[in-house]
Amino acid sequence: MKEQILRVLNNIHEAKTLIEINDLLGLKTAQELQELQKNLDELINEYQVFKTKKDKYLLLKNAPSLKIGKLAINKKGVGFLILDKEDDIYIAKDDLNGAINNDTVLVEITQKGLEPAGKVLKIIKRDLKNIVGEIKVIGRKKILEPDDDKVTLKIILSPETSKNCVDGHKVLAKLTQKIDNQTYMADCLKIIGHKDDAGIDILSIAYKYGIYDEFNQDVIKELDAIPEEVNPHDLRGRKDLTTKMIFTIDGADTKDIDDAISLEKNGDTYTLGVHIADVSHYVLENTALGDEAYKRGTSAYLADTVIPMLPHKLSNGICSLNEGVIRLTMSCVMEINSSGKIISYDIFPSYIKSCKKMTYDNVNEILEANHIPKGYEAYADKLKEMHELAQILRKEKVARGYIEFNIPEPKIIEDENGVAIDIKKREQRSGEALIEDFMIAANETVATHIQNMDLPFIYRVHDLPNSEKITDFLNLVKTLGYQIKTNIKQITPKTMQSLLNELKDKPEFFILSTLLLRSMKKAIYSKTNIGHFGLASPNYTHFTSPIRRFPDLTVHRLLKKYLIEQDYSPSTLNYYENSLVEIAEHSTERELDATQAERDVNDMKMAEYMEKHIGEEYVGIISSVTSFGIFVELKNLVEGLVHISNIPGDYYEYVPENLSLIGKNTKKTYRLGDKIKVKVTNASKETAQIDFDIVGDPNA
Repeated sequence: MKEQILRVLNNIHEAKTLIEINDLLGLKTAQELQELQKNLDELINEYQVFKTKKDKYLLLKNAPSLKIGKLAINKKGVGFLILDKEDDIYIAKDDLNGAINNDTVLVEITQKGLEPAGKVLKIIKRDLKNIVGEIKVIGRKKILEPDDDKVTLKIILSPETSKNCVDGHKVLAKLTQKIDNQTYMADCLKIIGHKDDAGIDILSIAYKYGIYDEFNQDVIKELDAIPEEVNPHDLRGRKDLTTKMIFTIDGADTKDIDDAISLEKNGDTYTLGVHIADVSHYVLENTALGDEAYKRGTSAYLADTVIPMLPHKLSNGICSLNEGVIRLTMSCVMEINSSGKIISYDIFPSYIKSCKKMTYDNVNEILEANHIPKGYEAYADKLKEMHELAQILRKEKVARGYIEFNIPEPKIIEDENGVAIDIKKREQRSGEALIEDFMIAANETVATHIQNMDLPFIYRVHDLPNSEKITDFLNLVKTLGYQIKTNIKQITPKTMQSLLNELKDKPEFFILSTLLLRSMKKAIYSKTNIGHFGLASPNYTHFTSPIRRFPDLTVHRLLKKYLIEQDYSPSTLNYYENSLVEIAEHSTERELDATQAERDVNDMKMAEYMEKHIGEEYVGIISSVTSFGIFVELKNLVEGLVHISNIPGDYYEYVPENLSLIGKNTKKTYRLGDKIKVKVTNASKETAQIDFDIVGDPNA
């Protein structure tokens, strides 16, 4: 009967009573009515049907105001319902209804718009398999106090698994037995280290997201078969590029070097070579190394700590394109005209010997100051030619609609003990932009080639924004007093580009560009190619970082299978038709985990840094306005909360449509983008929270 119920309700968008559904099904007897009630109850428990407060029934998927997803609660204590193909839903503290971080919940949307909001109706699933926390010894019991203060549970560790734990240890634990709603027994899976030891703060966050610094014994055993140097036998069938001027450009402390570049200019035509480490030669499918790379999905870059996807013997050794040594590569060599169009290309296995490991800082000295650092004399002219091509490529991308958000990111500077001592903005200067432009060109070329062959592949895709979100954003801009000329009847990359250009001279530009970015969909991995909206690219993939990203490694495997082995057999194509869907979904999930871990580490380190600056005053900009206060961002990207109860001079009310707080009596307004002078009143590394008080108007 369930299938009949679902079929009848499928095209109905109004909730129906039990009797109405009974009549739609044509049921006649009391026994059939009882059976209908039983099946509806089961469908409710399976979260396919929703029962309203008026005892009416509706398919959950047909209820636009109801959503199921995973709950993420941030350091401010507010929640977000994470949805795969829709915008995240904001959930205030008072609307969490007992739900905690990572619960799967049913949410009712209570506010639509630029920042949709909702409330939790029901907790569907509580997934607390792995928890990171600190050991507290109380009497003869060892209690685990979760690092995540949103996990408000009492957790008692079993004596057998916690015998080596001492007070202050950070551990990874797994819940094993529920004693009551708030109390659980757990096993200690691993002692991460003592909370006071250097680096344990970052590792604790990494473990929370399933990012582990150690490799299992099967992987370590397989490393014995990995050579320290390239075997001459492996050079057969590859193009020898060791006589070419090929070099790398990376950060000064980079050790896992994926990509190298070369350039030859002939008249108005450029021959750009992008040479990528051939990780797939060493990391094979159905091996411990291959399985672990898939499981990890990506390397994680957490402040100054790198937790690699591959062991250092590979990531920093035989796969890394280190200076002066032969390395196996996959090359994408493109002939590009003076308009930035790729007129021909070749993709092939090769081997190189990098002439030099260059740093962004030194390359920028040449490109921006025309100053040649020692050791770069032989490469200065080539770098200037590359810069010339990069500018041509960027101009071509911008012409088609490439969107440059330029959202600043923090760089945490730590001392030898891992303590945050400074925070700076990461800069994308000429050298960084050059590498980005060259890598995008290679990624597009590879994706276009396989797309034209119509073979199973993994793409990096970015869907169109939701038109309602863009309209809401424009309404917000108007409330700030700005008139926008851009016509958004048809949303295209050029539309978004034009919108950003109109806003770029506004004092709130970085805040507004961040809000506009949030209104867009997230880029993901997918077997289905829908193009990349942000890059204005019909075909895009990730080919250039196989040391650090599993999708890139997968792309290399596919290129070898198709272009070198020329294997288009039904069994091969069927295998990839099925497996690539799972690989894309898993890779997207692991990327999100690594991104969230990076944000958590940055929040913690920023709070650690500001602990030494309590009492100091700064000028910042209001970056967010909520019902409980305003968040103020400083020039170094540190963000802190001014709680609504601490705003002096009046009682303030939240006006969501204007993203502002307005004084009830004075009408004094604090709105998004306003400059404000604040004093640091509190900062806590433990909670990753920073509190400010308002001390004045910076323009007064």
